Amino acid sequence: MDWQVKMIKYEVILYWSAEDNAFIAEVPELRGCMADGATYNEALTNVEQVAHEWIETARELGREIPVPRGRLVYA
Repeated sequence: MDWQVKMIKYEVILYWSAEDNAFIAEVPELRGCMADGATYNEALTNVEQVAHEWIETARELGREIPVPRGRLVYA
């Protein structure tokens, strides 16, 4: 399925990084899955693509893919 059609169901954290001069989007449940963009929407679009690639790579390697938990709570 085309990654642009299928939305991810994992929590995404978006924030501005002055150091990178870009918005950063992270998917905490998918270790190391993050992307950037010049705009909020661009960062979100980019991280959706990266998340789908992360999942596809995990499938190819036979690795476990976390079940989306929705909103994460941090202590």
